[in-house]
Amino acid sequence: MADNSNNGMNGKTPNDSKIEMTELVLPNDTNLLGNLLGGRLMHWMDIAGALVASRHSNKTVATVALDSLDFRHPVRMGELVILKAKMTWAGRTSMEVAINVYAENLKNGNVILTNKAYMTFVALGADCKPSLVPPLIPETDDEKNEYIEAEKRRDDRLKKRSKE
Repeated sequence: MADNSNNGMNGKTPNDSKIEMTELVLPNDTNLLGNLLGGRLMHWMDIAGALVASRHSNKTVATVALDSLDFRHPVRMGELVILKAKMTWAGRTSMEVAINVYAENLKNGNVILTNKAYMTFVALGADCKPSLVPPLIPETDDEKNEYIEAEKRRDDRLKKRSKE
């Protein structure tokens, strides 16, 4: 893991900032097939991710990147959408958040993973310029592995930008 403790801030664990957000899929949220609109889901995911990043940094954040978004299963009208978001990595001013989305059928209680995404946010100071964030301190083996994988995604993202 990279050492980003040079910013002089006390680190935080992924559990310090994780959130769970729940939405009910209403008719206005669906397409003609009665399935949740992808754009509506992305909006909710952006909110969940920004809440985690803001909670970690104690700052306003802006969305920088969406590395991947997998649509694995449709979410239908009348189902609950449960978004679970957690920090996976923090650099000097940017942070990655993993967001897992579940659909819960209220009639039978079945819960299924429908989507997963990694989003990157940058913390903004009062001048609306990038601002330092606390280091992330992964505690579990899973969190340590996620941190390493997040660094790889960041490196890939930076390589791609340098080619453009």
